Amino acid sequence: MINFSLRPQGDFIWTAEYRELYILTEHWQSDLQFYKSDLRFLYHLIDKYFIWLVNKENLDGMRTIASDLSESVKNCDKLLEKTSKHLTHLAELIDDPFKYDSHQFRSEHEELENEIASFIKNFWKIKKDTFAVSEHVIEKGVQRLNP
Repeated sequence: MINFSLRPQGDFIWTAEYRELYILTEHWQSDLQFYKSDLRFLYHLIDKYFIWLVNKENLDGMRTIASDLSESVKNCDKLLEKTSKHLTHLAELIDDPFKYDSHQFRSEHEELENEIASFIKNFWKIKKDTFAVSEHVIEKGVQRLNP
């Protein structure tokens, strides 16, 4: 899998101060909230053109996209929850740097970053697929209306 690095290059996770990691994690949380809004838009798009999507020729594509969108929403919610918990731990570490094992915490930070990067990669694929199917369905519908 391609690793979309979201942090500055090098050993940033291992050398950054907790405050810097906190700011980075806040950005992740903000991005995830944006992706969640975008997923709602994609659901709305599918819902709006549902009449055309239920044609037999489009049914399989619609099912796949609906399933992928549903799974992405669940993953986004899990990542938002995990990110929120991570922010809490970072705040505690800023107040008391010895509260958690630094090495373990930084490993968890890196793992969270990789999970978010994987989610983003998958999100863009789903978005592209949703637009492609929607475009195909809309074009077919327009052709039927204007023979």
